[in-house]
Amino acid sequence: MKRSGFSGVSRRDVLVGGLALTATSLVGPVRRASAQTSLAIGDHEITVFSDGHLTLPMNFALPEQSADEIAEVLTPHGLATNALMPDCNVTLLRTGDRLALFDVGSGSNFQSTAGELLSRLEEAGIDPADITDVVLTHGHPDHLWGMLDEFDDPLYPQAVVWVPQAEWDYWRADDTLAGTPDERKSFVVGAQARFAAIEEQVAMIAPGQEVLPGVEAVDTRGHTPGHMSYAIHAGSESVFVIGDAISNAVISFERPDWASGTDQDRDQGIATRKMLLDRLARDQSKIIGYHFPHPGSGRVEKTGSGYRFSAL
Repeated sequence: MKRSGFSGVSRRDVLVGGLALTATSLVGPVRRASAQTSLAIGDHEITVFSDGHLTLPMNFALPEQSADEIAEVLTPHGLATNALMPDCNVTLLRTGDRLALFDVGSGSNFQSTAGELLSRLEEAGIDPADITDVVLTHGHPDHLWGMLDEFDDPLYPQAVVWVPQAEWDYWRADDTLAGTPDERKSFVVGAQARFAAIEEQVAMIAPGQEVLPGVEAVDTRGHTPGHMSYAIHAGSESVFVIGDAISNAVISFERPDWASGTDQDRDQGIATRKMLLDRLARDQSKIIGYHFPHPGSGRVEKTGSGYRFSAL
């Protein structure tokens, strides 16, 4: 695959001109949450770590909805209507002799209220060198940019880094940067720099593949071209690590038909969200939402007009 020429990009270059989404007038106090062992199925032990939280201005998160429509959904839940402040939940899976992270958080170069994963791992006595596998849902900054340390070297040097093939192809393509809106160009530069730095560690994923024993890759494209979710199976039980395929514990459930400003393909994002909600409600699988209230674990329940997130 042809390189796109960004492997030498500095941190400053990564940040310049991009959608940093800091929205300083909207950012509240940092909310720190400790690691919580939330789920165990079969021989799989699942722990959810907080990477902190983000702030997303509402006109970015829901660009097609009116203020009244937004208030009608959010106000009954006591939620602010000027911005979303989603938690960032990173899943750690212990299974057999494997210690796998699903996504790696923001690192220190995205938003000041995120990038806490390394500290949370250290508190739990986990050395990054102990991680055997990193399994990526997609290449957005809050999921990928924590891949490198402060010296721009791989933070998980012993890990196989599993990347959806379509995601790798998209971010690494020569024409992706030119075709990306200015406010998101830093997303592309950041992804290309990190993928170049870990290229020797990467293994590709196709939909339906068993990535790790008992871990199935599920095609959930739309949020990004190669977005992947992962079903962790044990007997008749499953836990889905859904990344950003379903991104909000209220809006995505009550109004899955609303376009999300964070989805690169809004129509496909809606179709994928509806498909996944139907499947999860029907099968009653447990889920971990990356941006749900920490620790993000629960189930999907069907309601008369939509769906409801039921936290565990």
